[in-house]
Amino acid sequence: MIRNALRAAVSAAAMLSVWPVLAMQNPRSHDLDDLVDSVTDQLITDRRYLHEHPELSNREFETSQYVAGRLKAMGYQVQTGVARTGVVAVLRGGKPGPVVALRADMDGLPVAEEVDLPFASKVKSTYDGKDVGVMHACGHDSHMAILLGAAKIFAQRKDRLPGTVKLIFQPAEEGKPKGEEGGAELMIKEGVLSQAPVPEVIFGLHVLTQYESGQLGFRAGGLMASADNFSIVVHGKQTHGAIPWGGIDPIVVSSQIVLALQTIVSRQVNITEAPAIVTVGKFDGGVRNNIIPESVTMKGTIRALDPKAREQIHEAVRRTATRIAEASGATADVLIGDETAYPVTYNDPALTAKMRPSLARIAGASNLVETTPQTVAEDFSFYQQKIPGLFVFVGVRKPGGSPDEYAANHSPRFKIDEAGLPLGVRTLVGLTLDYMNSPLPKTTSKTP
Repeated sequence: MIRNALRAAVSAAAMLSVWPVLAMQNPRSHDLDDLVDSVTDQLITDRRYLHEHPELSNREFETSQYVAGRLKAMGYQVQTGVARTGVVAVLRGGKPGPVVALRADMDGLPVAEEVDLPFASKVKSTYDGKDVGVMHACGHDSHMAILLGAAKIFAQRKDRLPGTVKLIFQPAEEGKPKGEEGGAELMIKEGVLSQAPVPEVIFGLHVLTQYESGQLGFRAGGLMASADNFSIVVHGKQTHGAIPWGGIDPIVVSSQIVLALQTIVSRQVNITEAPAIVTVGKFDGGVRNNIIPESVTMKGTIRALDPKAREQIHEAVRRTATRIAEASGATADVLIGDETAYPVTYNDPALTAKMRPSLARIAGASNLVETTPQTVAEDFSFYQQKIPGLFVFVGVRKPGGSPDEYAANHSPRFKIDEAGLPLGVRTLVGLTLDYMNSPLPKTTSKTP
């Protein structure tokens, strides 16, 4: 059923093509579609198991064991405990060639699942001091299953593999817990890109219900925004609500700051060059209707598609908050990026141009979508700051299905069309083999 649905989703030309590298190694080898078909049943099994057993960021202990066990059984050299719960696996091919890294994220979200599935998550945990449900509401279960499927194909063709694959199963993409290190930044700190074998490029993907199964979305340059959390604490002076002149009202001051922050993007940043966002998502102050409190805390997020605009917005947020507070006799403490500070997810232009024909062949030219920039964020961006990287979107909305039926990522109603997952395997395997056959010159660029 899954195989047939996938074959219907991609173009006939793409489905009939024999993959160049495999064909060069052995003209009688199976084409890529047959290789993907051979791992599809296990792909779905892996995805459903992982979906049913999600774990929060930096707590992916059982997930790590499952992934490591599957990779060891395939013959990979496996390292566990990287960046707390991460897994790194290496397979050296039978022929010389470049080292290619592939990454999948592992963590679930503090979201109680509302999708009626036999393998729906019923996991409970604690997040930020509260009892929560846990769900793979962003598709990380799919990402792990896809990479395990690709790993199986590489292992099956190890003798003919013209290079080395380095698989990165990364924890804490959704953000490290307060007071902890984690995610891609910690993976890099612990040597995933600098210890042998050293990769020269990295590929990654993300499932999205924005696209139908069979479609791939991509873009050269800025694909997803930087993401920086911020908090602003306005300190006033407590007084009775009936005597406001007896103190300094931090609620009024904070309200002025919230409104003024909206003028940063609308009046101070050139948004014709790249989108940007400043959002206040939490406003906390006061305990009673007739008491003006001592302080107010605001929390929010800053998004930018341009690194220079990102710096400009940071400075503007600090300036706006502190000076409005000072004008009213209050003070403001501003923290930016103390919890989340992801750079722009930047697809290396040279690498993207080189691999575009591969993407067209993988999905079929009519199913390849050149997307607009997204204001969501990904810590895959940290890898792209070190080596050239390409990140793509894999459609998982059933063709003809409405966006209402297939809720967006992070929703408790998020669900996928599993028929879209084999295309993710095709993508990782195809990009890897094509790149190994014809690598980039060593002078290519990285994130600016």
